[in-house]
Parts: sequence; structure tokens; C-alpha cells
Amino acid sequence: MKTIILSAGRGSRLLPLTADLPKCLLPMGESTVLGHQLHMLREAGLTDVHIVVGFKAALVEKEIAKHAAHLNISTVYNPFYQVSDNLASCWMARSAMDDNFLLINGDTLFEADLLSNVIASKTNNIQVTIDHKDSYDWDDMKVTLDGNRLRGIGKNLKPHDTHGESIGMLRFMGEGVFKFRKMLDDIMHTPGGTDAWFLSAIDTLAKSEFPVLTHSIKGLKWAELDNQEDYAICTEMFGGVQNNVRHIYPVA
Repeated sequence: MKTIILSAGRGSRLLPLTADLPKCLLPMGESTVLGHQLHMLREAGLTDVHIVVGFKAALVEKEIAKHAAHLNISTVYNPFYQVSDNLASCWMARSAMDDNFLLINGDTLFEADLLSNVIASKTNNIQVTIDHKDSYDWDDMKVTLDGNRLRGIGKNLKPHDTHGESIGMLRFMGEGVFKFRKMLDDIMHTPGGTDAWFLSAIDTLAKSEFPVLTHSIKGLKWAELDNQEDYAICTEMFGGVQNNVRHIYPVA
């Protein structure tokens, strides 16, 4: 199974930490965010990796070279990373979407057990990995469910329609691969296509007759890196050391 990682963005919400480094190269213990992801993929036996790069692409290529002995990694450059959202990055990687694949946001960190759990799931077509918690904030990518079937996904879902959140890891198999790729192409041909999130394609498919399913990893360890407060949490969870970012750049 292939893996596609979306790592084109700068991570402007992490400034000044990302003034000269893309979010995916922020230190994570003795490695980086991307290095951690690649290590987890290697542990899970996923060696065919495609990474979409953009901001400071040359630096990302140097990080990738450190893992070239153990993984078959190719990169796709998104020249529109400054003026587009992540659906465009997905679209740029569409040539890799010719067989079953895993799609991971470049700011999602996870333990090896979580990845193995997702890979072992018996669902087909499109699978959105989700988690559950007591309450959700405005920035969570919330989901509406009917059993384990996805009925909607987005940040603007109402509390009574929210049954979980996407962690930024999706699996595509069989017909789901080609349904998703076609939906990306359809949206990119609309006026607002470059400004769309790739999950808008998933939302559209979920509202159609095509089954988009979910897989819960409740209890397994993961984190999302959006801002400095997240970085402190991520480093404590996955960096192997106590993080001191709060002292360098205090969180407002």
C-alpha cells in the first residue's frame, strides 16, 4: 500500500517557529515531525511513500534523504502552496493514486500501534480515521455519523451533529481510490477549487450514495500540530523530552 503525505504548507499559525522551517521540519525529539512520520511508516512496513512538498522544499528533500536507505520516497512539488489549500496538494499527487493508498496530513503525529490498527481494518473503499472526546472546538474537523458510515465532515458542524473528529489519516481502497481522484479533479475544475480542503471532496462523497466509512482509534495515541500550544503537546507526547517551547515563544 502506498502512502501520500501532504507537507507543502508553511504552518503560518506556528510563526515565528516556521519563519525559516516548514511545519513538517520542526524538531520532534531527536528527529522532526516528518522524520517521526516516516519512522512510524517504516515500522508498519509501509515503504512506498509520496510526499507533497512546497515551502522550503529543498530543506524537506534533505530530511527525506536521511530515510532513503529504508524507504522508497518520491516527492511532488506544489508550486501553488502559497495560494492554495490542501486539495490542490492532493490533486498534484493524483498520479500516485492508482492503487490502494493511505493519505496523511503532514501535521498528524501518531504511534505505530495506531497506524497498524488503521491498516488492519476490514473496511473497503474510503475509510476516515476518527477519534472521540467529550467536547469539540471550532478548529476540530468534526464528523457526523450513521453507525460507522460518514454522513458529513467539516469544521462548522453543529454540536448536535458532531459524533467525532477526523485525525487526518484516510485509507483508500478499490473503487474508493478512483472515486476520490475523480472528485478531486471535479473540484479543481471549479472556480474555488484551489481554495478547498481535500476533505470537502470526502464530504461530497459522503453525502452521495457512495459509502464512506469511518474507523475509530479511540484510546490510541495521536496529535495534530496547528499552533504553538499544539507543538508543546506534540513534543511531550512524541518527542521523548519535556518541551520548552512555551518558554521560548509564550502562548498567548
